[in-house]
Amino acid sequence: MLQFDVVTLFPAMFDAVTGSGVTGRARERRLYELVLWNPRDFATNSYRTIDDRPYGGGPGMVMMPEPLEKALGAARQRQKSSGVSKPRVLHLTPQGRLLDNQLVRELAGEQGLVMLAGRYEGIDERLVGRVVDDEVSIGDYVLSGGELAAMVVIDCVVRQLPGALGDAESAVQDSFANGLLDHPHYTRPELYDGAAVPSVLLSGNHADVARWRLKQSLGRTWCRRPDLLAKRNLSAAESSLLEEFKREAE
Repeated sequence: MLQFDVVTLFPAMFDAVTGSGVTGRARERRLYELVLWNPRDFATNSYRTIDDRPYGGGPGMVMMPEPLEKALGAARQRQKSSGVSKPRVLHLTPQGRLLDNQLVRELAGEQGLVMLAGRYEGIDERLVGRVVDDEVSIGDYVLSGGELAAMVVIDCVVRQLPGALGDAESAVQDSFANGLLDHPHYTRPELYDGAAVPSVLLSGNHADVARWRLKQSLGRTWCRRPDLLAKRNLSAAESSLLEEFKREAE
């Protein structure tokens, strides 16, 4: 069972992960375990102080290292007692490595992940050097805290676990799984407000359907995320399909 531990000031936010959808069902099936740690429980004074003014001045507050390190230590110890030999400690921050499908698969191969969801202006940098293995970002923007980013990581990783999805092929066919955006999807009715389902999807010819879907994935990626195509070596067949898509688009 994959182990998740999250250090957060707002544990209740994670009810959204554990109580519904794919991640909720996966937890019921005991595919993963999630334990939450509030750093205020590890504060050293009666006020449960976990933040202070930044040295050098400036706006906002900075989270103090000691309560966070104690909380992370407790989380790591719990995972080790659960059989995880070396939990991987992640700090969710805009300064981190961008979360992509490759990193998601990498994280899904771990036995246990301990995540630090910071708040305010950030955390004391000395803590990062002492206990954090990796810093991870979900995008080039700033959130109010790391909780939503931690939930994104959990959701993405849990989808990769065997038995998490109703159809084992779903994760394989997701966007980015093969370096491309997903193809368009259609369902009933066959005609909706004058717009029809593409005829190839009604043909029953699986080879033609697969060819059409690949062409649409290539074309959609070319239109919306050309940077992904630049990183992918297209086969001769894929290049031909992409050129066909461009001609049809014109």
